Amino acid sequence: MGFHTFDADRAAKLDDPARFRFVSREELLSRLGVAPDSVVADLGSGTGFFTDEVAPHVGTLYAVDVQEVMHDLYREKGAPDTVEFVTADVASLPFDDDHLDAAFSTMTYHEFATDEALAELARVVRPGGSVVVVDWSTSGSGDDGPPLDERFGLGDAVSAFESAGFTVSHAETRRETFVCVARR
Repeated sequence: MGFHTFDADRAAKLDDPARFRFVSREELLSRLGVAPDSVVADLGSGTGFFTDEVAPHVGTLYAVDVQEVMHDLYREKGAPDTVEFVTADVASLPFDDDHLDAAFSTMTYHEFATDEALAELARVVRPGGSVVVVDWSTSGSGDDGPPLDERFGLGDAVSAFESAGFTVSHAETRRETFVCVARR
């Protein structure tokens, strides 16, 4: 599997509205099930494409990315007031236990999917909180996203979340992607 980071030289591609064909703002918000005062993290926020969509609907949204350059690019565009930038790996998040009401990952799960990262999510997401993952699937054609050998299948994600103590409440394979909603 991959575990690479997205090439910052191609960051403009992250702001392409065509990305909504994989997951819409409405679906993401519905799957997250957050309230206006919720504390949420976007795991692998990049230039903030999906962060911008969720931020107006929550109290605090942490834009988490391992690459500071992605935060710099996002800051240049302008971020909503509810966004706080966090440069960290998902396996080592600087949050207290049970700090997050929810977290989401759009097309970045394949970049951080380790036992350590999922254990960290189990630590920082409060009981009853959710993690929503939409990522490239091994069953996809490979026309979009990373090469097939850098992807995970839905079953891999479900098993990983369950092993970390989450309960998967929704799991769905799509043409190029999968959706996995896990509750702590």
